[in-house]
Amino acid sequence: MSDPTNQNQNPRITVGFLLFPGFPMSCLTSAIEPLRAANDITGTQTFSWALLTEDGDVVQSSADIPFQANRALADAPDLDMLFLMSSPSGTFATPKSSNGHLRKIARHGAIVGAVSGGIFPLAHAGLLDGYSCSAHWCYSAAFSEAFPHLQLSDSLIQMDKRRYTASGAGAMFDLMLHVIEDTLGATLMTEVACWFQHPVIRSEGVRQKTPAFACDSTADGLPPIVSKAVELFDQNLAYPLPMSEIADQLGVSARHLERSFKATMGESPGKHYRDLRMRAARQMVLYSNDPISRIAHAVGYETSATMIRNYRRCFGLSPQEDRRNMNPFRVTASDRASRH
Repeated sequence: MSDPTNQNQNPRITVGFLLFPGFPMSCLTSAIEPLRAANDITGTQTFSWALLTEDGDVVQSSADIPFQANRALADAPDLDMLFLMSSPSGTFATPKSSNGHLRKIARHGAIVGAVSGGIFPLAHAGLLDGYSCSAHWCYSAAFSEAFPHLQLSDSLIQMDKRRYTASGAGAMFDLMLHVIEDTLGATLMTEVACWFQHPVIRSEGVRQKTPAFACDSTADGLPPIVSKAVELFDQNLAYPLPMSEIADQLGVSARHLERSFKATMGESPGKHYRDLRMRAARQMVLYSNDPISRIAHAVGYETSATMIRNYRRCFGLSPQEDRRNMNPFRVTASDRASRH
């Protein structure tokens, strides 16, 4: 295997993209286009790529656009890098053999990674054990619940030794820019970024932007007291803290915290806390088969009845109804059992 972190006179990097049904199409184009531009600018074929599926057949993207694979995973060419692209519910039809193929590719020296929901099947294959990974904020609660032993980062991209993960399509573009820089140098990488009018090249350690939900700001644009309170809420979903304790930790009065929240968010901190717990619960409802009672406990409810009542208030339907309405790529009970 060539090492994409070592520049040489004639580098050749082969990148595989393993596509699962319902994969986000934007992540694939964000990965391939900068590599294609690097080839065009240099007049070389430095980067080549192959689309892989488990069986080599056509796969539908999340936008219902079909993509024809070049090869099956078992017949993957000699790869320098492999990225999994999937919804959070992506699974293999034959987990034992397909996970074996993934592990073989990693053993042979390839950098293995994932973007967006692709971290779920990568984690199920055991290839994130001992590594830090980036998870999109939409999936982070569900991922943490499914893989509590894994180290999760809120960075846009995470490059931990030979495991590269990106939180979403925009982050995947940045990750590919870094691959181009490592292979062909910073000058060429900057030119590629300018081709796409990508003005800010974000590096490892840059945190994801997340919505504040109750207002038109992102979370990092909130006043410090409100921002720190929301961070404490996020860190204590399973065992909710009383507002008085939140205020004490922030060094303000409960009344001051209440006023600050209402001025910024137009709602009380207690309501915002409950809504955050409901959004975390919804991730687990949609992207796992955990019983509703277990999900209720994971977001701080002793019984599922209260959680279901609040869930319906937030989303207009019960968790069971929401789960039934989920797209056809959701994990089934038999899929889950077959992984172990």
